[in-house]
Amino acid sequence: MTDSEFRAQFPPLVRDFARYKDVVQGCSPKTVTEYLFDLRTFCRWLTASRSGLPTEGEDFDAIDIRALDKDFFSSVTTGEVYDFLSFVKDGRDNENRAMARKLSAIKQFYKFCTSRMHLFEDNPAADIETPKMKKSLPKYLSVEECMELLGAVTNDTESKTRERDYCILTLFLNCGIRLSELAGISIPDLDKELRSMRVIGKGSKERIVYLNDACRAAIAAYLPIRMETPAKQKGESALFLSGQGRRISVKTVQWMVKKYLGEAGLEYKKYSTHKLRHTAATLMYQSGEVDIRVLKDILGHEQLNTTQIYTHVSNEHMEEAMAANPLSGVKPPKRMKMKAKEQNEEDGDD
Repeated sequence: MTDSEFRAQFPPLVRDFARYKDVVQGCSPKTVTEYLFDLRTFCRWLTASRSGLPTEGEDFDAIDIRALDKDFFSSVTTGEVYDFLSFVKDGRDNENRAMARKLSAIKQFYKFCTSRMHLFEDNPAADIETPKMKKSLPKYLSVEECMELLGAVTNDTESKTRERDYCILTLFLNCGIRLSELAGISIPDLDKELRSMRVIGKGSKERIVYLNDACRAAIAAYLPIRMETPAKQKGESALFLSGQGRRISVKTVQWMVKKYLGEAGLEYKKYSTHKLRHTAATLMYQSGEVDIRVLKDILGHEQLNTTQIYTHVSNEHMEEAMAANPLSGVKPPKRMKMKAKEQNEEDGDD
């Protein structure tokens, strides 16, 4: 199914919203598609709940929402939005993160209808609080595990793409770039002296990523092979090509990373390409030489609080901090130790 065929399944107002996200806000195709999936579920649920139709199964998936108009969307109440969130939580086992994403899609859609298009006044989701999400520390590879991962590529002497794959992993582990950013790199994006490269981040925002010695060496080793590789399409400028001579896809990169994680004995830890981004950010911060604001710009975050997840420290560092306390070596008087021991013995007799 093409993108135009997919969008044709939606009401005109939802298609206008998707086009606004595309053209005006410059959201990535993946982000817009996720909005559409969530709004489709919402529209189908509204139609089903109002008409007494099934809210699960093939009948639910077959509900046609193309005819939903302005009057339909303006009639949606805050109570119905709450009921929808209850439906996805209880009926579809959605966790808070998935619920928050669906609520965000609804909020954004109604903000477009009310504030941008002025089609109606009320946003039924405006005052609904976003479900709280459990904050978890990012998973990352240790320095030793990073070396094992790179070593797995180095030892794969039968691979025809060894230099390419080594270069990709090196950029992930050193630069903290996103998967989509890596796949989108073109040769003209590289500085002639390989000091930096331009990447396109979320919202089509450009930023400059500076390259360290490891990155420069990996790119320099790969570039001659890349220039000798026949591209499928004339004028193809992609830095990383697939085996078919096309710009490498995100799925190909994901497959490659998973392959070498397995060969390095790290697959059981459930690492992924995004975990390599976490690794780069964590190792840079834990080095003690990278300010959190600098790290924010390196990663392409808009908000500082997004970057602050990397301010966690390892247990080893916490132990070292506790041991560094000047009072850590102070011992209690012997008499106090004895009294404590006697008190414990008395408590044990009760």
